[in-house]
Amino acid sequence: MAITPLLLVVEDEVLLHLALEDDLIGAGYKVLLVANGQAAIAELDKGADRFKALVTDIRLGKGPNGWEIAHRARELVPSLPVVYMSGDSASEWSVNGVPKSIMLSKPFAMAQLVIAVSQLINETDATI
Repeated sequence: MAITPLLLVVEDEVLLHLALEDDLIGAGYKVLLVANGQAAIAELDKGADRFKALVTDIRLGKGPNGWEIAHRARELVPSLPVVYMSGDSASEWSVNGVPKSIMLSKPFAMAQLVIAVSQLINETDATI
């Protein structure tokens, strides 16, 4: 029996929660969705190795932003796939993003997210 990969998804816009969960679950993933950077860091610190990938918004209000969450995730699991989502921070990706990550500019089609996550997981699995 195959194990369903668990994704950590960080998004502060409640209106996007259901769409993100539905599409990622529909693509065969389990989703742990948190609404802010503090909760994301706490989940990573509890056990980052249980996640197959991180999907994070950049601007999350108070607390750590998506850049900081991804850097913490990579400190704990250097090969963890990271997909960033942002409405206004794409231009900062080359400076702040972690290597071998993908940036999706909002709005995007949910299929783009599923493809990005799957691509990074497949690339990581191929190198392990």
